[in-house]
Amino acid sequence: MKKVWLFWVLGPLALAIIIALYTQYFQEESVVKYFPLDEERGFSKFATTLNFSAQEDADEYEVLWDVSSESDGPMYLRQDVSLLYVNGRLKGVVSKWEENVSEIKKETSIHGEDSQKYQAISFHHGEIHEGDDPIKSIQATSKDELYVIDSPHSSTTAFKKPSDPEEEEWKERLDHTITQQIEAQWEELLRHYQIQKDNYTLVPLTELADFKEKTFPGTTEENFARIKGQLWEGLYKNYILGISDTKSSHPIQSYIPLILFDKNGKHLMVLYEDDTGKKHQLLQYY
Repeated sequence: MKKVWLFWVLGPLALAIIIALYTQYFQEESVVKYFPLDEERGFSKFATTLNFSAQEDADEYEVLWDVSSESDGPMYLRQDVSLLYVNGRLKGVVSKWEENVSEIKKETSIHGEDSQKYQAISFHHGEIHEGDDPIKSIQATSKDELYVIDSPHSSTTAFKKPSDPEEEEWKERLDHTITQQIEAQWEELLRHYQIQKDNYTLVPLTELADFKEKTFPGTTEENFARIKGQLWEGLYKNYILGISDTKSSHPIQSYIPLILFDKNGKHLMVLYEDDTGKKHQLLQYY
């Protein structure tokens, strides 16, 4: 197997609003670790779902954030990790792991106000140990999004896809505002690191789940699974675990990271700025 060198540039990322299941195991060792895929094992189902739950108080509501997966049998280690963004900013993280199980479920309720766009993306992972055989793994990615419209002129509504002109107008309005804010920060990051974006295919982190039937830009079917697994391993170690600093007294406000895939198929980069204004660049060679 080709030896791959990874170099991740990291720094602290403060977080005040974080929903996570951490244990001593997490503090000592990253659970999400890439191993070659087991071609004979897999998931029977996996999903990320966001649903609206109305409240008695007309000015408030709840969003139900559920992450689940089931492998085709018990495995040495099963884990799901999920990221939630609200209007393009990181709101929280959930991570759950269990040993010698096939099914993982994590249900979380998020308090909401005003009109918002919710986006969640999850990585589902299984680690297989069988006797003296090499360690293998299974992996999958899922996502969901939800628009909640909380207007003083009408009752609060929610949809995943617009079903009428009014919902379509609200979707376009939210998407336009969020995209402007995120792209302004991405452009600042590209200038800061002096990156020629024409040499890359740009993909927001929240769109990684779209690559199921197709490979990442600039990758092949032979190396796609490895690159995907190592990408999530790096994100987990440097981005997700990096937001465990609870000293911050204000909510996390970091925008969705940008992933850049080299058009020559040599490497990828992850760019983001944390809520303190510190910029980060993660680099992974293929």
